[in-house]
Amino acid sequence: MKLSPRLVALSGAAAAGLVAAGTAVAVQAAPPSPTPDTAQARTLAASSASALVASRPGYLHASSDEAFVQQPVITSEGTQYVPYERTYRGLPVTGGDFVLATDSAGNLKYASVAQQRSIGSLATTPKLKATAAEKTARAQLKSVSTVEGTALVVYTLGSTPALAWETTLRGTDAEGPSRLTVDVDAVTGKVLRTQEHIVHGSGSGAWNGPVTLNTTLSGSTYSMRDPSVTNQSCQDAANNTTFSGPDDAWGNGTATNKETGCVDALFAAQTEHKMLSQWLGRNGANGSGGAWPIRVGLNDQNAYYDGTQVQIGKNTAGQWISSLDVVAHEIGHGIDDNTPGGISGNGTQEFVADTFGAATEWFANEPSTYDAPDFLVGEKINLVGSGPIRNMYNPATLGDPNCYSSSIPSTEVHAAAGPGNHWFYLLAMGSNPTNGQPTSSTCNGSTVTGLGIQKAMKIMYNAMLLKTSSSSYLKYRVWTLQAAKNLYPTGCTEFNTVKAAWNAVSVPAQTGEPTCSSTTPTPTTTTTPPSGTCSGQKLVNPGFESGNVSWTASSGVITNSSSQAAHGGSYKAWLDGYGSTHTDTLSQSVSIPAGCRATLSFYLHIDTAESGSTVYDRLTVKAGGSTLATYSNVNAAAGYVLKSFDVSSLAGTTATISFSGVEDSSLQTSFVVDDTALTLS
Repeated sequence: MKLSPRLVALSGAAAAGLVAAGTAVAVQAAPPSPTPDTAQARTLAASSASALVASRPGYLHASSDEAFVQQPVITSEGTQYVPYERTYRGLPVTGGDFVLATDSAGNLKYASVAQQRSIGSLATTPKLKATAAEKTARAQLKSVSTVEGTALVVYTLGSTPALAWETTLRGTDAEGPSRLTVDVDAVTGKVLRTQEHIVHGSGSGAWNGPVTLNTTLSGSTYSMRDPSVTNQSCQDAANNTTFSGPDDAWGNGTATNKETGCVDALFAAQTEHKMLSQWLGRNGANGSGGAWPIRVGLNDQNAYYDGTQVQIGKNTAGQWISSLDVVAHEIGHGIDDNTPGGISGNGTQEFVADTFGAATEWFANEPSTYDAPDFLVGEKINLVGSGPIRNMYNPATLGDPNCYSSSIPSTEVHAAAGPGNHWFYLLAMGSNPTNGQPTSSTCNGSTVTGLGIQKAMKIMYNAMLLKTSSSSYLKYRVWTLQAAKNLYPTGCTEFNTVKAAWNAVSVPAQTGEPTCSSTTPTPTTTTTPPSGTCSGQKLVNPGFESGNVSWTASSGVITNSSSQAAHGGSYKAWLDGYGSTHTDTLSQSVSIPAGCRATLSFYLHIDTAESGSTVYDRLTVKAGGSTLATYSNVNAAAGYVLKSFDVSSLAGTTATISFSGVEDSSLQTSFVVDDTALTLS
């Protein structure tokens, strides 16, 4: 029998009762240095964008008094996104942001610009005092606890540019906690805009049953803090203290218990982190390997994200609503906040967050006992005793509009999610799915064939990388069309499906929106294939969550044993660990298209009963017969470590990726592999 390292799992007793709303770069926390090609593409994009901005092209609507501040380059599926902020005579410009999208050679593919008119010559001396503006800002809330600050800005999101005082405050409004930014005209005293940073969720998803968590051991104390994701922890909202204890078994199986709520919450956050990495190539919720603490204990039938935390409330039965898509939805608000342009506006923010909740639920692929993949929001939690709170395939069943109209931007934000949720369902599943999901009628009587949830989410996320502060349904139509064109440049299937889905929910065509021609030429050279084939992840069952399928493995290697923690989910590949002479193997063959860059990555955890610097037990990693690396008992360390290798030399071949663990006659060493990927670019 294998010797058991400290387990990171829920105890059987707790499990029995568990049924408990920027910028990005690839790879999870503690990523390796980017490959030369990726680094070079970012450098070229930054340099090309700088030169382009310096020439002040007309679409930037720039006056001589404006300057531009380049933000970190974001890479996604071969496209480089270069966000910019703008200043006018040294003042920040609210609404002056833009994003330039380039290919890997630095050639401009698309410019997404919020500001649609020149500031011209604007006086920067206010007539209104800051204290008067702050008083006006305070009046927008029921009560104010803190004023974070007031600053002079130039506001360009209105019909004409204006000098404004911008104040951010915390307090309460009619819906509860609020963190509000208010722009007040510095000449007239008129409120130009209010921007709420607390984006409220509304309970969703099912509780998750027995789960495996990545937690932290410090001395002899365990805590519900992810060891590899900055700030990702679960805490008691009463005192903002991370749950901790002498063992690594959490919760008591009662949904009204806060620690049990935190089991669900941390599992959901870690599952979404894995989805972001594997499906979207995003490095954590905040884009740089981090997230936000989740706090269970809000005394309200609600949940929210406010820029610093996720607060989780309860349903009317007093059960904490920290299920998969509640937590994923709230973290989705954080992702929205940490992509270019900030939190989406004009009625789009809730549908944007709902797409992350749905994608995480489908990525987890839990059995029907828990939260089987679907497109209902709140179907298991029963937030206020009336069943689901949103329906993505037929919003009208719950009183939300299926179709877009000019009144949507001023509709209550949760109801305004209806057309966007309907669009996303049609894009992912279509109007007449064949996988058991329900049919979805369209607003124009059309038939839409879906692309699948992963491809739909990839298009949605890449549209968010084009987002500016002027976001709206009309802009999202344009951005998703451009995203489909960027992601799939050699054909029009994806582009046409995005367009058909928007038409099907009555979001109208926009002047100058992207077009796609089915006659796009395809390169014929064998060394440079169509770029659409040089994308995606090629290994099947990469996280082993489907069990012992798609891999060739020794008996017992692919396992959900709680004696070794998975990096994500429940399954992993556990080689050796017997403490006797033993060899375990794991392999999968994969075809790598000619001309593609290929990267093999995986997470590796090594623990051992050996001591000292002598090598006794070894793990050898090979690709196509060539040894990539050898690890041993000497490399043992707490937690998982990300390993990454360039295997582009295998392009044009079918190569076998293999792991071989060899253990000697005494003292165990366990080599645990999880979340593998062979990514093309």
